Amino acid sequence: QVQLVESGGGLVQAGGSLRLSCTASGRTFSSYAMGWFRQAPGKEREFVAAISWRGGSTRYADVVKGRFTISGDNAKNTVYLQMNSLKPEDTAVYFCAASPLGLAVVAGAYHYWGQGTQVTVSS
Repeated sequence: QVQLVESGGGLVQAGGSLRLSCTASGRTFSSYAMGWFRQAPGKEREFVAAISWRGGSTRYADVVKGRFTISGDNAKNTVYLQMNSLKPEDTAVYFCAASPLGLAVVAGAYHYWGQGTQVTVSS
């Protein structure tokens, strides 16, 4: 059974930092890209960042570039999202996902999803 389990969400003040983790199990993801998406109330799910297990290539949404960093630990099957200089508009449920189609930015390209973790940034 494929599972993606996120952790690390919480409440933080504007300007603060959080690190999200996503641990994958149930299959080999070495040929997949791992991505982070977020969804705020009343809004569509949006791409945040992605990383390929092979080569470590990364891709970021413009709104998080320079503030967020995605990284991976192959030995632990875990992907991280380091979020710095957080803003109230970063408040959302953050989802981890896996795509066989490379560093895609559309949710439809991702075949496996975690349950999400809440990030709340207070002003």
